[in-house]
Amino acid sequence: MEVLLATNDPVRLSFLVALLRDGGVTPVLLDEHISAVEGRIGAFPRRLAVAESEARQARRILTEAGEV
Repeated sequence: MEVLLATNDPVRLSFLVALLRDGGVTPVLLDEHISAVEGRIGAFPRRLAVAESEARQARRILTEAGEV
């Protein structure tokens, strides 16, 4: 897995996941459980990752959208 970014913004994460899925990439959100355990106060950023084989395509999609 390759981590593309880390953020505390759940709206941005949702948008980026949808963007990548629309582009044919399968994203994975890491650290969601720690976020739930800490009460979702936003103290721990969640990481957006993709398989190494999809990383180049994912970065292109995010760059074209102005997100990276």
